[in-house]
Amino acid sequence: MTAELVRGQNHPLPQARLEIRVSAGQPVVAGATLVDEHGTVRGTEWVAHPGAHQLPGLEVSRQAAADHRLAVDLGALPEAAHRVNVLLALPTAVGFPARFGAVAAPFVAVTGLDGDEVATFTLTGLDAESAVVALELYRRQDAWKVRAVGQGYAGGLAELLADQGLAQAGELAAAIQDAVGRGLARSVAPPPPRTADGDRARQTARQGAAAQDGVRGSLTGAGTPAQPAPVPQPETPQPQTPPDGPIDYSHPRRRKQPAAAATPSPQPPAPPTQPSRPEPPEPGQPPRPVAGDASGWSMEERLYNQVWGMFEDLARTAAAYRSAVDFAESRMEQELDKVLSDPRSRIGGTGDAARQAARAKRDALVEQARAVLDRDLAQLVAESEVVEPALPPAFARWDNPAWHAYKVPMEIPMALRIGDLHLPERPDLHIPLLVRLPLERGLWIDAGRTGSEAAMMMDTDQLRRVAMDTAVAHAARLLGAYPAGEFTVHVIDPAGAASAALAPLVKSGVLASPPAVGAQGVTEVLARLTERVDLVQMAIRAGASDALPPHLDTAEQLLIVNDFPHGFDDRAVTQLRYLADEGPSVGVHLMMVADREDANAYGPVLDPLWRSLLRLTPVPDAHLADPWVGHAWTYEPLLAPPGSQVLWNVLSQVAAARRAFGR
Repeated sequence: MTAELVRGQNHPLPQARLEIRVSAGQPVVAGATLVDEHGTVRGTEWVAHPGAHQLPGLEVSRQAAADHRLAVDLGALPEAAHRVNVLLALPTAVGFPARFGAVAAPFVAVTGLDGDEVATFTLTGLDAESAVVALELYRRQDAWKVRAVGQGYAGGLAELLADQGLAQAGELAAAIQDAVGRGLARSVAPPPPRTADGDRARQTARQGAAAQDGVRGSLTGAGTPAQPAPVPQPETPQPQTPPDGPIDYSHPRRRKQPAAAATPSPQPPAPPTQPSRPEPPEPGQPPRPVAGDASGWSMEERLYNQVWGMFEDLARTAAAYRSAVDFAESRMEQELDKVLSDPRSRIGGTGDAARQAARAKRDALVEQARAVLDRDLAQLVAESEVVEPALPPAFARWDNPAWHAYKVPMEIPMALRIGDLHLPERPDLHIPLLVRLPLERGLWIDAGRTGSEAAMMMDTDQLRRVAMDTAVAHAARLLGAYPAGEFTVHVIDPAGAASAALAPLVKSGVLASPPAVGAQGVTEVLARLTERVDLVQMAIRAGASDALPPHLDTAEQLLIVNDFPHGFDDRAVTQLRYLADEGPSVGVHLMMVADREDANAYGPVLDPLWRSLLRLTPVPDAHLADPWVGHAWTYEPLLAPPGSQVLWNVLSQVAAARRAFGR
């Protein structure tokens, strides 16, 4: 029986090894502190946080995320620790809410390793607080209990840690937020919540910006501005499927929504025909996957939700497997320690037999976990095999026939594929990485040595060329995803070093103007785009979108910057930072091809710039993290197959449509 706690209520804990699961409407920082009998945190070594995610008996997530799993082994805590405080805080990075009152109430659950819930607590009633003690696990007469706390702090992590007696509270809070800020640039953002009527919210890249929606609607000509999205509610964790039961490969977000859950409207549009269902599977067999088997009004939306569901399913099934293996190893080590601590077992064959028995138990547990993992992976592979061929061009790889039959679209798709992701448990199972359109943040194509084996085997010039080829491929996909005249690309190449890689864009005629070279060219392009951002922002604030100058290009803008920071003075650097921060909300997007090491001369002044961009690599590299369990996913860019003319075909059609549109 699960105990649903209210603030101040406690509940006994039946076991020492636990998981604490956190579900929030947006990324939050999760951490924990150890407290002695006097209620004091003795030092920074008693705080588990993204920059130091492990303590004896305690492990937290390495980054901010909407869902967390904290591992706790009460038996392995230091003897002096009498209480564990579970902390939640909001990131201080730009673009995140500053108080819990502006987000959905976080939900926390204490579970056993089998996934069964012991106690849950929903943190309601928060307002100006930006950090909160959610739960405390405390020792009482040699037994452990959990108490729902919900104590918030308007002063953030610094005030929270200081209240627990930590002398270095301010310094540690700043270090935690800095570690979180670095991690945000590596994370894959989960899909934003859909509005109640299924609107795609294409008119704005930021939720809640109703005034901006009106202007963006007039700029893009995409129709009625989107309604504000409802505040997402925390999800109650679902119990795991028993090992011997049938596989349910769909998590709650992927299941069909009942008709009663949809928001009624006076004249609701007739939903499209659902995909035909195959014959029911044989008894005991897993369900047969179907392309588009997810909620949504259109096939595009259903496929989008299904892809993200596959991503989450793979993340969680891999996390379950790794957790089971860690548990098996830990259990074996405990049993071996127990054997070795008894001198009598060191003589004769008793010790050898005990060690063999411990290893046999470990192997049996790992084998059982692997069988469940293989079963889940097989189902995901089968689903991928039916989903991949059904994807529309914006979601598909370059070798998909959908691109070979490409025609300039009449409307903007809801998302765009910018690469593939996979985990080491099944490297051949690739999950599409989809980002919503318009882009909510710029892209940074890393032209430096990323640390991956593929990058280390390439010389600097070769790596920079591949990075620029990747940028051109991304730009081509963006151009191909938008209707005629609704997307404009500019290029800054100060030294003209990328002329070969830029040839497809230049020769096809899709660029608004030739690539800008030299100091004067850089200055002109940056001044023109900065002016556009200023004018649209002023129109938004004044509610006067009709007053925009007639020469203003109302299409979405993409600026590709090569070889940064070479050829850029301080003013140009400031303008780039401005475009990265303010541009996406008014239709100006940045794609930088750069090596961060080259910008070290600027010191920390450029750190906000890198953090505001989504880092992608031109070669396979395990640098992206999911927002649920924080796996290191291997990202692979999408490049046209060698010798294929698909890129030229797409760009030539875009250029022809652009000329017909008069741009």
